[in-house]
Amino acid sequence: MDFILECKKLNINIDDETQAKFSKYFDILVETNKYMNLTNITEHDEAYVKHFLDSLYVKNAIDLSSYTLCDVGSGAGFPSVPLAITNKNANVTIIDSLNKRVNFINNLAPELNLNNVKAIAKRAEDAKEYRESFDYVTARAVARLNILLELCMPLVKLDGSFIAMKSGNIDEELDEAKKAIAILGGKVDKIIKYDLPDDYGSRTLVVIKKVKDTPLKYPRLFKKIKENPL
Repeated sequence: MDFILECKKLNINIDDETQAKFSKYFDILVETNKYMNLTNITEHDEAYVKHFLDSLYVKNAIDLSSYTLCDVGSGAGFPSVPLAITNKNANVTIIDSLNKRVNFINNLAPELNLNNVKAIAKRAEDAKEYRESFDYVTARAVARLNILLELCMPLVKLDGSFIAMKSGNIDEELDEAKKAIAILGGKVDKIIKYDLPDDYGSRTLVVIKKVKDTPLKYPRLFKKIKENPL
């Protein structure tokens, strides 16, 4: 897989500096993964496709050159860090409940000379201070869509968007999430399907535009969200 060529197809120019950052990111990820469980994907080409390139497909759902983005449950920084690497004008906040992952990101950012990334150890439903603060909120394969919506939509600005990164057939999840989308002030804006190169699978971006304010009683406690999804 030619990473630079695949990025060009997404209208992303990978210069020498950017290429070096991705290379260093990969090296740090693999080295850290030896003692901290961050990912099951550590083979070079697979990581570049399934982690880096897949993250960059989110650019197909983003309309602004300069934007604020919150990544909920980003793990080792996907899609947030690749987006920050390729756009210095993107201001990225990562919310993750595990301290070890937050520490990994906050140590990684200066190693890659990224001053537009910060990570916070917090559950998304507890991040009240960030309510309606972001142009975009992303979540990658974290939970079912109806659960993700309640965690993420309160963080999205009015007229902003929540972008759920999904694999497989999402028709059932979309149907299941209709009630949550309406209650939380959303509207399905785009469904973007794409195939990763080298037969690494199909993916879907579900883009939910925020057309009304989310009622203040949401999000509920996670136990209630999980036991009784909208």
